[in-house]
Amino acid sequence: MPRASTRSKPIATATTTAAPDDAAQQIDAKIAALDDWRGKTLAQLRSIIHKADPDVVETVKWRGVPVWEHDGILCTGETYKAAVKMTFAHGAKLDDPKGLFNSSLEGNTRRAIDVHEGEKINEAAFKALIRAAVAFNTAKAKAKKSPSR
Repeated sequence: MPRASTRSKPIATATTTAAPDDAAQQIDAKIAALDDWRGKTLAQLRSIIHKADPDVVETVKWRGVPVWEHDGILCTGETYKAAVKMTFAHGAKLDDPKGLFNSSLEGNTRRAIDVHEGEKINEAAFKALIRAAVAFNTAKAKAKKSPSR
């Protein structure tokens, strides 16, 4: 008799998006609930994102993951026990002269920055990555809107 698999089936990944005001409140609550270095780090990164792009839109997707968007997803902010992970949707297409990307380097699309406890964030370099992501998304959105000749 074949043995039943003990592996659980993958959980469906619903892509629900919270309204911007509701999303900001959800992100505030997530940061407050993380009453350690991770909450402080996520709050600091969030602040830098808003400084780099005052027009950024905050959403919450995939069961509570903070997402920052401008003409598409710029990055997500996930928290794990040992790291705060900022995943850039099109990170592989962005220049990273300061070498902030240190995770998910093998893919052709995304790149991530894992921030660990005690690490200092290079604010200028992080702002530059956010601005590069905005420029990439904006150019992509304009190309999509303009008719091809």
